[in-house]
Amino acid sequence: MGRFDGKVAIVTGASQGIGRAIALAYGEEGARVVATARTTDAIEAVAGQIEKMGSEGMGITADLSRDADIQRIVDETLARFGRIDILVNNAAMIHPPINLTDFDAELWSQIIKVNLTSPALLIKAVLPGMIENRCGKIINVSSMGGRKGGKGRSAYRASKAALINLTESIAAEVKEYRIDVNCICPGTVFTEGLQKAFGVESGEDNPRMMLPEEIAAVAMFLASDDSSSITGAAIDAFGGSNPLFG
Repeated sequence: MGRFDGKVAIVTGASQGIGRAIALAYGEEGARVVATARTTDAIEAVAGQIEKMGSEGMGITADLSRDADIQRIVDETLARFGRIDILVNNAAMIHPPINLTDFDAELWSQIIKVNLTSPALLIKAVLPGMIENRCGKIINVSSMGGRKGGKGRSAYRASKAALINLTESIAAEVKEYRIDVNCICPGTVFTEGLQKAFGVESGEDNPRMMLPEEIAAVAMFLASDDSSSITGAAIDAFGGSNPLFG
């Protein structure tokens, strides 16, 4: 018996990094997992791994910059599984350091769309069913960067700061329906996105970096009944990159 037997979870940005680790962790605990990303082969591979665990996996190729794809994720999940118990908004766009004076307006809009607007629209789409069932867990993946601005990081950090505020606002709206909405703020995690944006070569031996599975463990707790006392919270998971350590 797994902790999430009978539960249906949607995880966005699940083809790699933190999203992939969360999707696999949920599947290992018995959840029926809908994994979404833009790359079909990668997302089908994740769904296949979940199937090999003995759980049900479903891959949906989707571009979260498109509103129609957002609704399609929810519609296809409900068509196959009939309910949604857990939503993890993990997908995000990362940009390399760019000062605002050099920031392309279209790129800025894309980052805000994927990192902030799309999570809000996905939450809006899953809430009617959660409200009807009077239960649900929504987890938004923000960032340590959402806690403080930084040179050249304006679009990304602004979007992640706003995601924390969105988490708090929605949590206040839906608590009466026994729906918990929380946020994880990871520190530096060794992922493909980090490598692409900043040219990081390795994180396994870097004490300042975490592995995606460490953030997945936090997402496991927040999706479980053990987190019933927590809602509207932004949980800092900074690891060795915690500013307290210099």
